[in-house]
Amino acid sequence: MWKPNQPSSSQPTPTPEPVRPSTPQASSYEPPPARTPSANAPTVASGDQATIGKSLVVKGEVTGSESLYIDGKVEGSINLPGNRVTVGRNGQVSANITAREIVVLGKVRGNVTASDRVDIRSEGALTGDVTAQRISIEDGAFFKGGIDIKKPGNESKVEAKSGNSVASTETAKSAATALQA
Repeated sequence: MWKPNQPSSSQPTPTPEPVRPSTPQASSYEPPPARTPSANAPTVASGDQATIGKSLVVKGEVTGSESLYIDGKVEGSINLPGNRVTVGRNGQVSANITAREIVVLGKVRGNVTASDRVDIRSEGALTGDVTAQRISIEDGAFFKGGIDIKKPGNESKVEAKSGNSVASTETAKSAATALQA
């Protein structure tokens, strides 16, 4: 803090990032807390997360280099390779999503491609094809589409088709195992 008796410093003090309000969720997932950037840190880091709030509607292409939490509506395409895309409980997405990790708590209509994993939580609904190394579907989740499991460094794939069913992780794993045999 500046005092009239002291000369001002040449470096401004960083202002903390405002805390994003989080909606109470019944799920065990909570978005990571907001970070306070240091004076030497870049303004966009891989740990940062952008938020599309409940009242926002985005139409078009979403690209960037940070994680994204969607609680509003998005139509078009979402391309955030190397980052996480989380569709919140109020989120409604009509887009193809490409990211490192995709977590679905709301509704997604479109194909999703994850370089690591896709999680469909119990209150989530996904209609579209999934391409990922790992997939997790909680009991009570809605999934309709195909699953393409990509193993790192191996181009062989496992495909499973699912109707409009309530599936669990064991169901998806047993379907993938049955197709491998």
